[in-house]
Amino acid sequence: MGDTGIGELLVRLRTDRGWTQQRVADEYNALEGRSAKTGKEMGRYERESRIPVPYTRRYLAKVFGVDVAVLDRAATVSKRRRGGGETLPGHERPHAGPTANTVSADAVASADFARFIAQSNADEAVVEQMEADVAHLARAYVSHPLLELYVEIKRLRNGVFELLRGRQHPRQTTDLYVAASRLCGLSAHVCLDLGDYSSAATHARTARACASAAGHEGMLAWVRAVESLIAYWTGRYEQAAGLARAARRHRASGSIAARLASLEARSLALAGDEAGAVAALADADRSREAMSCSDEPPGLFAFPAAKQFAYAGTTYLAMGGRIHTRQAISAAGTAIRLYRGAEEDDQSVGDLLAAHVDLARGHLLLGELDGTEAMLGYVLDSPPERMSASIVRRLAALCRELSGPQYGGAAQAAHLRERLQYTVVLAASPAARPPELPT
Repeated sequence: MGDTGIGELLVRLRTDRGWTQQRVADEYNALEGRSAKTGKEMGRYERESRIPVPYTRRYLAKVFGVDVAVLDRAATVSKRRRGGGETLPGHERPHAGPTANTVSADAVASADFARFIAQSNADEAVVEQMEADVAHLARAYVSHPLLELYVEIKRLRNGVFELLRGRQHPRQTTDLYVAASRLCGLSAHVCLDLGDYSSAATHARTARACASAAGHEGMLAWVRAVESLIAYWTGRYEQAAGLARAARRHRASGSIAARLASLEARSLALAGDEAGAVAALADADRSREAMSCSDEPPGLFAFPAAKQFAYAGTTYLAMGGRIHTRQAISAAGTAIRLYRGAEEDDQSVGDLLAAHVDLARGHLLLGELDGTEAMLGYVLDSPPERMSASIVRRLAALCRELSGPQYGGAAQAAHLRERLQYTVVLAASPAARPPELPT
């Protein structure tokens, strides 16, 4: 294997085992204790569009059960072919790889220093670390408290901005623009969850500019989905539907087409276009069936089937009528079952709360107060700091519905109104929010 490059070697090791690129990524992630690597990244190594750094080669050696020196020699061959040379032993560039399950203070300091020394010329190790950090935050976002993440999102985003103000090779510049787009997208979601729609729109515009600079069709479509969400939560339902529909022109893989169709359906239902909403829901189902690959990175940038059912439940409720209400109850119930059956890190707190609120409202519309109270129990017992601005708005709207004349004399309805009012006040208080918005 003396003249074998790293790409050829990795292909041989993988095919000898009959593995896919995603299987290699899964084995790598299991050893490292994170979920940062993807099949797409393994493909980059095999095509040698990126040479795995020493830290990564150590884990790849463990994955394939070979001596790391074998991979190091192959990497040297590939670098010679590219005219890049090889770093001498003992002089390898520092890499801020995380430990198995925790990110210690010294690892954070190492990552910060690696970014500092690369500000004028980001090397592959820095870009790879940044991508791993973004993937980690994207997955953690759906299931962890916002307070744990928003400071890190802001810090990493500003760090990428600084790197982009320096000088990099074109390939690394493109990768940094994609990372910047994703981090601005995460910042937009932070603002969405806090109800600051103006700041969310600003971050979304920057995310779109970065995605455009990188020529990344998937991120352009995803950012348009965020802009559709902003329009939806500011009451501009027809515009929200139009943004989601227009975004489908981007050639993007994964679940983004199902996300956009689901956003369009929900918005059209509230705009009063029932036929359009039903057609968009069918489009979402067809897009889900036609998916040929998984989402990269996972977490907030993915649109799992559970989330699609949650959106469908809200859409059916907006259409109104007993038939649609029962469809909403079925869809929301399916969303909850799918989320509860997923890994803990993939259980979206926001979607679980929203689906329970939709179930509660569905039972209320059918005149089933017992069902309403049962479904609200999960929400009212949840920590108020886990409730986004959209959940607070849904609870406030449900409280108003319970004040209707048909429930005026019911003690059960009065009790639920009091609990809802108390939760809304608690969740909207400054104590339940980060001390500052990301800027």
